[in-house]
Amino acid sequence: MPFHVLTGAFVHESNTFKKGETSLQDFRDDVLDLGQAAIDRFGDVNDELAGFLDAGRAAGWKVTHTVSAHATPGAVVSQEAFDHIAGLICNAAAEHRDTLDGILLSLHGSMVPSFCEDGEGELLRRLRAIVGPDMPIAVTLDLHAMVTPAMVEQAQILVSYKTYPHVDMRQIGRQAGDLLDATMRGAVKPRTLRVHVPMLDEANAGRTDVPETAALYAAAAAHEAEPGILAVSINAGFSEADITEMGPTVLVTHDKGHEARAAEIASGLARRIWDGRGKVANTFLTPDQAAAEARDFDPAQGPLVIADYADNPGAGAYGDATALLQALLKAGAAPGAFAPMIDPEAAAILHRHKVGDIVTLEIGGKCDPTFGGGPLRLTGEIVHLSDGTYTGDGPILGGITHSFGPTAVLRVQGIDILLVTLPGQMLDLQQVRTFGIEPARLRFLVVKSMQHFRAAFEPVSGKVIVCDTGALATPQAHLRPYARVRRPVWPLDKDASFPLP
Repeated sequence: MPFHVLTGAFVHESNTFKKGETSLQDFRDDVLDLGQAAIDRFGDVNDELAGFLDAGRAAGWKVTHTVSAHATPGAVVSQEAFDHIAGLICNAAAEHRDTLDGILLSLHGSMVPSFCEDGEGELLRRLRAIVGPDMPIAVTLDLHAMVTPAMVEQAQILVSYKTYPHVDMRQIGRQAGDLLDATMRGAVKPRTLRVHVPMLDEANAGRTDVPETAALYAAAAAHEAEPGILAVSINAGFSEADITEMGPTVLVTHDKGHEARAAEIASGLARRIWDGRGKVANTFLTPDQAAAEARDFDPAQGPLVIADYADNPGAGAYGDATALLQALLKAGAAPGAFAPMIDPEAAAILHRHKVGDIVTLEIGGKCDPTFGGGPLRLTGEIVHLSDGTYTGDGPILGGITHSFGPTAVLRVQGIDILLVTLPGQMLDLQQVRTFGIEPARLRFLVVKSMQHFRAAFEPVSGKVIVCDTGALATPQAHLRPYARVRRPVWPLDKDASFPLP
């Protein structure tokens, strides 16, 4: 009889400093696909589910897929949303418990529900109560996971991405699936060891285009070739989630009998993360500095790409900070584009007009003006209106269709501002080209993203610079009111230390 494997995806990165909650509707607006609908959408693209299915085909499994649920990073997940999506997975586990041989899940690792600090640990605890202590559970995690003791207690196998920008989702899904298959066959008896580092996050947030950080992931991959070492994961952490167990972790999933070597590997990599705590690769420019560089930039080799790092929707920021746009307008830096400005109210107003209309309205800065600036009253020409649907063609979103909801492009002083309804960070060139913005025709292009934009936008740029606009995901961590993280912690406490066991 073939092995029967239950699969599912429940992915959210929760910014606990953001107002409000991430609702069930937020998942519906992004991804909440059941069963075959999820397989149709994600079964042959760069997604963990595709890797799960690759492993299942190779091993001849029977796969029951429950749900693929994703919401753009944002505020804590509401209890209604968590219970509904977790319930879809847990109810399926209960229904098929008597025939199941294993469970394979795509999670994030930094989901914080409104009622507890550890969404992934809570989901796994609920599953364990249904399937018992022995059923193998394998989990994939984002590189920015905050891995808790509960997570490694409840799942035997944990495998995290090794790239940032994240481009190895399918590969990691396949790796986790292959390890689950070996476990179900009795070839290995895995457990996962965890070492936590007392930092808010890794110095470069896991950037694998920074040599020192990339070397950590190369070392992790090399260790996976050792006997008895099944997976080595370096999790950079997520400094926008204030929980007790926040911070980087090193995980070593190992076979029975290899505990001592696993501990050596984990401790050695953790020490390297700690020793590199002050070596930050980014140079963070102020909005005025970035605007001056944009004004004077020669785009002969491609546009200047400006990352609005602090207002990255992919870190749960509001995506409506105006400080950089204001500086660019003041500097007269056109021609350029600014993408996106997440402002449902402005998008709705523009959709009451037609292309070519001249409109005056307030843009951005409406969620929390203390982070990144307040609304700007601007007059511009509507040059594009759409329903916001786009299909990616780059290394992260290739073949995947998403929507910004009602979307407009307003041209103000030669700057095309992409105004959207639904949140999302810049990951793919089709997120601008679909709406009539062509980077090759610009002097500069602002993208609200920290790092993922590099996969698609850096190859067409003349240069990339990074701006700290003071928005919610600012690298100036001391501006956020941490209350739960275990202290002392770097860099909030310069006297923090890291004594290894």
